[in-house]
Amino acid sequence: MRAAARYAPGAVLVAVPLLLAVLGPLLAGPAGPRAVSFSAGPDHWLGTDFTGRDAWRQVLLGGRSVVLVALGATLLAYLVALPVGLAAALTRRTWLEEALMRPLDVLIAVPSLLLVLLVAAAFAPGPAGLTALVGLAAVPEAARVVHAAAVEVASRPAVEALRMQGESWWRTAVGYVARSLRRTLAADAGIRLTGALYLVATAAFLGVGVQPDTSDWAVMVDRNRTGLFLQPWAVVVPALLVAALSTGVNLLFDTALQRGGHRKGARR
Repeated sequence: MRAAARYAPGAVLVAVPLLLAVLGPLLAGPAGPRAVSFSAGPDHWLGTDFTGRDAWRQVLLGGRSVVLVALGATLLAYLVALPVGLAAALTRRTWLEEALMRPLDVLIAVPSLLLVLLVAAAFAPGPAGLTALVGLAAVPEAARVVHAAAVEVASRPAVEALRMQGESWWRTAVGYVARSLRRTLAADAGIRLTGALYLVATAAFLGVGVQPDTSDWAVMVDRNRTGLFLQPWAVVVPALLVAALSTGVNLLFDTALQRGGHRKGARR
């Protein structure tokens, strides 16, 4: 029960936006007639948005684009960063390590949002393209974290013993080194997902990857801010959902890491 109680705050914060993102479109129902912009009434309990649409229906429809793109981008970032960082850490060829890591150092110097905007200006990506852009923009920093942590693990006698036994690169890199990085990767994943949420929301706020009137939490915050003092819920609710998801994910990872540290200390 104590363990469940520790996870409860983060789980609740994550569950609400995730459930709305997954189930919201199924519960939204057909679009009703449009009303006056930024008005309230019994048929619109969160009021209406800037075009007179029901704000609650837009909340139900607007989560998938933000949540799924951020989750997909985070997964894509690690699918690229993990093998690159492990390969650079485990290789005994300095030139290969330099060839893998130095281009990433150059990309780190370019702000992620600027990189997304530059590419988007040339190709006008949709949701899938935005997922790829945000994921690839996160690769340099994620790969640096993986490489820095893996270098220390790769210098351990156990890795040298695995090499002398003729173990495959895959077994050494994934079976031992990557498993030893679980705590580091878990902590970084929370940061990376938060960054992806911020970048996706900011890109949508600027109109990248979405249409100006699409159902999207970030677009709702942008387009409805002119009526914030007339009908605040169309801005406050989607903003709180994005913040709740980001905060909840970090709380869950922090709790998991703390419990892992307590268990490790108890074993000692």
